[in-house]
Amino acid sequence: MPISLVNPAGLPQVDLYRQVSVATGSKLVFIAGQVARDADGTKVGEGDFAAQVEQCYLNIGTALAGVGATFDNVVKLTVYLVDWTEDKMPLFVEGAGRAAAKLGVTPLPPLTGIGVVTLAEPDMLVEIEATAVID
Repeated sequence: MPISLVNPAGLPQVDLYRQVSVATGSKLVFIAGQVARDADGTKVGEGDFAAQVEQCYLNIGTALAGVGATFDNVVKLTVYLVDWTEDKMPLFVEGAGRAAAKLGVTPLPPLTGIGVVTLAEPDMLVEIEATAVID
């Protein structure tokens, strides 16, 4: 496998994801920010933060499969969170956990969460983009 996920000594040990990914593959894959819309473009999880997080991860899984990759190939996620507050963390973990279970992903790759005022689609609560490496 071209990706190794690690939590090096000296960094916080996060259960949800790993702090570092090491990639040895030869092709970079950049996945556009995914929002909570299904294959037909229908909004998923109106006002439901956990459901929207889950759908974003599932969409990334679909995009990866479309290029012959899986979450095992993801080296980095960037998560844009509308009106982020710390009390939303359990909902984020719930949605990411449900998606990870459906996708068979353990643990999730490194991620950066960025609080934003709004997204390009104002009714969306979260958007997630991914970078992957494949052979």
